[in-house]
Amino acid sequence: MKKIEAFIRPEKLEDIKEIMDELKLNGLSIMQVMGCGNQKGWTEFVRGAEVDYNFLTKIKIELFVTDDQSEAVISAITRRAYTGEYGDGKIFVSDIQDAIRIRTGERGDDAIK
Repeated sequence: MKKIEAFIRPEKLEDIKEIMDELKLNGLSIMQVMGCGNQKGWTEFVRGAEVDYNFLTKIKIELFVTDDQSEAVISAITRRAYTGEYGDGKIFVSDIQDAIRIRTGERGDDAIK
């Protein structure tokens, strides 16, 4: 099993949610986060004072998939989130040792299907 964490532009969220149906994925968690990277943010003047906004709003997506689904999911997220500009985001992939569905006691791949 793999855990896929993707940090994307907020305006790309609907595109990413469509992947769930296309690839018949079961679950997805979404969080609004703030961060900085190469994009660097922007500067504004507020009441005559210069203010740096170097933390930008992003969407963090977490999903758990079987090993055989991971490359298709990564490829789909990369394709849908791409604009070619700074701030398109990043994807992180981790190995998951086990998963347990509390309601049924199912373990492993069965728990995430």
